[in-house]
Amino acid sequence: MSVRPQQPPPSTSSASPAKKITIAHLAELRASRIPITVLTAYDFPTARACSVHPVDITLVGDSLAQVCLGYTSTTRLTLNEMLHHCRAVARGTTTPFLVADMPFGTYATSPRDTVLAAVRMIQEGQVEAVKLEGGEEIVPHVIALTQMGIPVMAHIGLLPQRHTSLSGYRVQGRTAESARSLVRAASALEGAGAFSIVLEAIPSPLGAYITEHVNIPTIGIGAGPETSGQVLVWDDMVGTWSGHKAKFVRHFGDVRKEVARGVAAYVDAVRDGSFPHPEREGYAMDHGEWEKFLLAEGQSGWTWSSKENPTRKAPEGQKPMTGGSHSTLRPGESQGVGAARPTELRMTSATGH
Repeated sequence: MSVRPQQPPPSTSSASPAKKITIAHLAELRASRIPITVLTAYDFPTARACSVHPVDITLVGDSLAQVCLGYTSTTRLTLNEMLHHCRAVARGTTTPFLVADMPFGTYATSPRDTVLAAVRMIQEGQVEAVKLEGGEEIVPHVIALTQMGIPVMAHIGLLPQRHTSLSGYRVQGRTAESARSLVRAASALEGAGAFSIVLEAIPSPLGAYITEHVNIPTIGIGAGPETSGQVLVWDDMVGTWSGHKAKFVRHFGDVRKEVARGVAAYVDAVRDGSFPHPEREGYAMDHGEWEKFLLAEGQSGWTWSSKENPTRKAPEGQKPMTGGSHSTLRPGESQGVGAARPTELRMTSATGH
């Protein structure tokens, strides 16, 4: 681990740098029928990944309650916990438009309380817009936010924050009556000033119908291919989530398998003594300085024995190397401890490289 600031990765394209995504640009993508890409992010590394590649919208989803914090439901997430993750994502975000879910309860009472919570998310969380779950019943809250200049992404269909009242995570809009209710909700939320609407777990034809009948981008998650864009949870996309796999989820990577392989290999290497390598992954010290150290400690005869050969002896004609390597000096090498260059002091902080 390095204490040095992380450097931006080298560009792999000769194209000009991507421009910051704005609400106007999202509207242009919709008008041009260019699909909008959205991914959730919960920390600095995932935010950087969303920025480098890049996606159009990074969403700090309240799904972090389950995939990051181990809660059983998004309703357990507090505003302070969400703000902590928002700040981390904001630090790693460059070009994507940054949206965050308003946690359960922060907009359940009055429009005034909704505005107060949203202001904290903008000021303290450093996001650019907020997302609210709900239909026509949250229109006054959306109006209050947009009138104060706070951009709102709406969310209809399956509402995870209401999974208990819905008797589970069920597909919505499968009857004519419920489908018409979702269409009315989409129209009302657009009229209230929402710049976009997430459509979750609704029949594909209904997703296409709503998309055609509103004038703002629709972002589908289990709403078919005809929405203005798509969103997936990061852990679903990379295959690290070990819980239930929804029908609309596709794994675009198998990171969980790589994590398991890497952790197992690390444990094996530590236990068999092959990690760390004393030279490639270690630090050296001038031999003379090491001898001074041992003399000052009153331990001039001390020798570091390797794990592989604790009774190691030096080849005939050579002295045992004291204090610092799994190998003895060979002809032509320096007399430094764990070093390959003479009289070079390379003793540095382990956190500095």
